[in-house]
Amino acid sequence: MKLATLKDGSRDGRLVVVSRDLTQMTDASFLAPSLQRALDDWARVAPHLQALADSLERDSVPVERFHEHDAMSPLPRAFQFATGSAYDSHIEVIRKVGGAEIPESVRSDPPIQQGGSDAFLGPRDPILLPDESFGLDIGGGIAVILGDVPMGASVDEARAAIRLVMLVNDVSLRDLIPAELAEGFGVFQSKPPSAFSPVAVTPDGLGAAWDGGKLHLPLNVDLNGKPFGRANAGIDVSFDLPTLIAHAARTRPLSAGAIIGSGTVSNRRDGGPGKSIADGGVGYACVAESRAVETIAGGAPKTPFLRFGDAVRIEMLDDKHRSIFGAIEQTVARYEPG
Repeated sequence: MKLATLKDGSRDGRLVVVSRDLTQMTDASFLAPSLQRALDDWARVAPHLQALADSLERDSVPVERFHEHDAMSPLPRAFQFATGSAYDSHIEVIRKVGGAEIPESVRSDPPIQQGGSDAFLGPRDPILLPDESFGLDIGGGIAVILGDVPMGASVDEARAAIRLVMLVNDVSLRDLIPAELAEGFGVFQSKPPSAFSPVAVTPDGLGAAWDGGKLHLPLNVDLNGKPFGRANAGIDVSFDLPTLIAHAARTRPLSAGAIIGSGTVSNRRDGGPGKSIADGGVGYACVAESRAVETIAGGAPKTPFLRFGDAVRIEMLDDKHRSIFGAIEQTVARYEPG
């Protein structure tokens, strides 16, 4: 089952069910006016949404054309958005440039950071940037929307709480991070609004590519119309999503509608850092990793962070080359106050 939220002038949008091929949709707001409301009453509402999805595939309900540019992020705002780090290779190469090793605790205790969740960008909304010197970076990854997760949940309980899967562009302002970390109080200004794919998919709608905790397909990341990353989201995973969820719930419950992200998808190459597509690798899902590899190899980064007018596209295709979640497609624009 595929769900989306359409722009309708309200904060939370209008819930629709989308066809498997992403071409058509049918209204679902009579079952739940928003996705959050559906998640709050999932046990009752989900079977009706599934029946509606089945009817949509049989052309037995009223349909409208689905246009991805009309979609908000599936949850336009959420009670919680936290990002773990499922891929050690990403952390290792970033830390290596700074001369730091990964603490041994990270091998068994995955790091996790809070993201802003009160105002997500739509998948076709521009990324508004006040100043190019902030070091705007993308972060292609997988994210899951949860049902209620009790404090101290097991990994199996966490897995059972996954309601929907989607893609994320986890935006960062890299050049603001060092100063924030130096204050010893975590990051805040360096984590502006992120965006999610036009469509969120129930785990059973992902077929064999979903193993309950990982999505075994390449994540396609393009910058300015050129391939930048094709890393497989199911490879080189140190912590799967249920493990990240259970870690997040260790000392607090997570409410229905909470979002947990995988962190930047990253693949190794011959036991070491990944390589760019031009060098025969699968590339990267964020610019910082590309810059780190360039620095290790040549002493200095070559790839700039994103500037005004730059465009990113993040998408995942199934084994028949069909888009699963639709595309996150964003352009960097100057933020003008007022």
